[in-house]
Amino acid sequence: MHEESSELAALIELRKRFADGLARAGLNKTQLAARAELGRTTVQEAFQAGKPAPSAETVVALARVLRLPDQQLLDLRRVAARENDPALGKDHGPGKPITEWDPHDLEVHPAGVGSGIVPQRVLPGYVPRGHDRILTDAALEAAQGNSRMLVLVGTSSTGKTRACWEAIQPLETRGWRLWHPFDPTRAEAALDDLERVVPRTVVWLNEAQHYLGNPQLGERIAAAVHSLLTQPQRRPVLVLGTLWPEYADQYTALPPAGSPDPHSRVRELLAGRTLTIPDTFDQDALRSVAVLAQDGDQLLADALTRAHAHGRITQDLAGAPELLRRYEHSTPTAKAVLQAAMDARRLGIGLHLPQTFLTDAAIDYLSDQDYDELTDDWAEAAFADLARPVHGKQAPLRRTGARPRRRPPGGPTSAPTPTSVTGPAFRLADYLEQHGRTTRLKLCPPASFWAAAHAHLTHPDDLGNLAIAAEQRHRLQWAHHLRLRAANAGHPYSLNYLARMREGAGDMEGAESLYQRAADAGGTSDLTDLADQRREAGDPEGAGALYRRAADAGDADALFLLAGRRKAAGDREGAEAFYQRAADAGRADALVDLVELKEEAGDWEGVKALYERAADTGDTYAIARLADMRAEAGDQEGAEALYQGVVDAGDTDALIYLAQLKEDAGDFDGAEALYQRVVDAGDTDALIYLAQLKEDAGDFDGAEALYQGAVDAGDTDALIYLAQLKEEARDFDGAEALYQQVADTSDPYTVVHLAELKEEAGDLEGAETLYQQAATNPIALTVLARMREQDGDWEGAKAVYQRAADAGHAGALVRLAELRDEAGDQKGAETFYQQAAATGDPDTLIHLARMRDEAGDQKGAETFYQQAAATGDPDTLIHLARMRDEAGDQKGAETFYQRAADTGELPDDEAKMRWPYGLDPDGSPTPPWP
Repeated sequence: MHEESSELAALIELRKRFADGLARAGLNKTQLAARAELGRTTVQEAFQAGKPAPSAETVVALARVLRLPDQQLLDLRRVAARENDPALGKDHGPGKPITEWDPHDLEVHPAGVGSGIVPQRVLPGYVPRGHDRILTDAALEAAQGNSRMLVLVGTSSTGKTRACWEAIQPLETRGWRLWHPFDPTRAEAALDDLERVVPRTVVWLNEAQHYLGNPQLGERIAAAVHSLLTQPQRRPVLVLGTLWPEYADQYTALPPAGSPDPHSRVRELLAGRTLTIPDTFDQDALRSVAVLAQDGDQLLADALTRAHAHGRITQDLAGAPELLRRYEHSTPTAKAVLQAAMDARRLGIGLHLPQTFLTDAAIDYLSDQDYDELTDDWAEAAFADLARPVHGKQAPLRRTGARPRRRPPGGPTSAPTPTSVTGPAFRLADYLEQHGRTTRLKLCPPASFWAAAHAHLTHPDDLGNLAIAAEQRHRLQWAHHLRLRAANAGHPYSLNYLARMREGAGDMEGAESLYQRAADAGGTSDLTDLADQRREAGDPEGAGALYRRAADAGDADALFLLAGRRKAAGDREGAEAFYQRAADAGRADALVDLVELKEEAGDWEGVKALYERAADTGDTYAIARLADMRAEAGDQEGAEALYQGVVDAGDTDALIYLAQLKEDAGDFDGAEALYQRVVDAGDTDALIYLAQLKEDAGDFDGAEALYQGAVDAGDTDALIYLAQLKEEARDFDGAEALYQQVADTSDPYTVVHLAELKEEAGDLEGAETLYQQAATNPIALTVLARMREQDGDWEGAKAVYQRAADAGHAGALVRLAELRDEAGDQKGAETFYQQAAATGDPDTLIHLARMRDEAGDQKGAETFYQQAAATGDPDTLIHLARMRDEAGDQKGAETFYQRAADTGELPDDEAKMRWPYGLDPDGSPTPPWP
């Protein structure tokens, strides 16, 4: 009797905990069943009095969704079911339920840190690859009662441990445990407790060399694992491990005859139980990564920008946090070198950074104290420290070099490619380069950076890019000297710039010489500039010769210009030739002009040949332009022929354009046939076009059927069209049901859009209902609040704005502040402005500063002005500078203008007006210089 009482009490307590968890989760039982991947009847009976205790698998699945401690629930379930299964008894064996493990505690490399007061390590989305299928099969076989072992072999940070973690997820809902032998040492923990492993346990041997390669215990561990796998009464278990290739080779290689065999048992254990995984993602996997990135996985999106070419996604993800940690905790000298490298890459210097440049550039990144403590070998120590690799074989700054070019023997030799590197060169880790572009975006490098670039860089593009960067930041003196160096190295843009300066100074001969050098260096556009100069100087013959040189070099603009000149001179044949060459060089409008020229001459065969040529190359843009011309000229047949040519070339998009042309011409049967062809080709968008065509023709039944077809194909917009169709037919119940379907199945933004449609139609009640439905969306709430305002319901508006503000919408906070301000509640207004300012909005900070200023609190106003300036936003800095100017605070204005100049965003005319000779790297005005 006592036993029965205990069983009933345990079952009641189990169901009570389930009920409490369900209430906290805010779910119903249908939703719970879906999330737990259980049948509705199974879930219903787990809660229902009079039914037997649920299975262990059901208990674990429900505990996972309801975030309840599954081991306690399993204990209750064991008592209620009067079971003495060793796996459910008091001695559960080593380990704990999989649900209680954090993957990072199992040595899955963290790939990023989430936001919040207490940062949380986060994992990116997972992309299965070929080896995952084999791993999953092993886990499923274990779930079916068979013991299995698999060891993943791969180089560092290729995703081995994460793959194992993903493979065991199906076991989580089946009540499986996981044991990671770790304490006091991995090998000792494994040997001590392997005999205690119970059925339905995952044995986690990550970095298996620590177990199997232990000189004293490795062979004994291998033997114990073998016994675990082969003893029927201990089934099922799943043993998962990881190894680097060098360890796998060492353990599986046969020793030479007569030599000791230290890994014989390990070799036998691993035979047939290893799986090699690739170092890189193949193209299919990279496409899957791109899909996850587009769906909002920022970690994968960032990694893809750096690793899309070489496919080392997992290595990039694994190394990123450690690279950042190494940067943030570097020695002052190492950090100075990294910051110089970051600035070099973001301002346009190539991948291979000379050591001499980085060494000299780093000096002014050091504080005075750190500079005074420099030792003679500081640079060698810094570069050695930064070359130490992290996960994924990445280093913050690794030594590198450009690959030599290989040419066949006896082939033509060309001029040597200019290089910016003489001596050792280093490459900044991609992740740190990206980090630098973000965090140092608004900073101007110190003087040592510019001086080192001028002294050590030789590549014309490096020098030219730095000259532009210096000029954007109004460091005019350094821009001038770097541009001279770039010009001497043959940088076309710099030569062109200097030529324009000579031209502006009236030195036409010097300008022409520089334009000529720029053209010789490969700047074909400079020949065009030089030709323009000759033409303006009254030398049409010289200008023509230069235009021809630019055209001979393939400059599309010059070819187009010459074609126009030949056309104006009546030389149709010459004009055609130049238009054809300009079109070949990429001027799409040249093809249109060429068609016009042939049409004026009545050369219809030539027009047809051009159309055929464009169709052969797939240039649908040019054909569309030509078709539009024909349609505008009233030649509907010609326009249709052009589109038909693209259709015949296999472009189904052109079918839609062709159908629309026929529709515009009143050929509805022809348009319908073409739309149907698009539908038959698998493009469901055409269903809507076809439905609208039938709707316009009064065939509402046909339109409804097509809209329904688009809905069935997953097109949410078609739901709205279908609802509108029913509404126009006065089928209000049907329309309402469809609108509700949109609201139920779409994201809040779609619901907001639907509500706006109702609002525009004057159905304010229906609009408000939909806005209320999207109440979890802050944008929907703010729109709803605006409607309340328009109705004069100020209290209702404030309440809804408050809900949007609580959901984190800064605009709602600002509107609440404005409402309080209008009501004369300055203190309340400031409270809401401060909350909005906490989101980092500089405009809100400026508004707060003004409020404090008007209240006579100069100190408080200054605090908010400084906070706004700290965002580094160029527009904010310029705005603050102008405010200081208006207030007569010239010194304060100067400070903000200088900081805006550092970002490279201060308008050039404003900068020149304030500092005609530029700024020094430290931001102080440059004195006059020659």
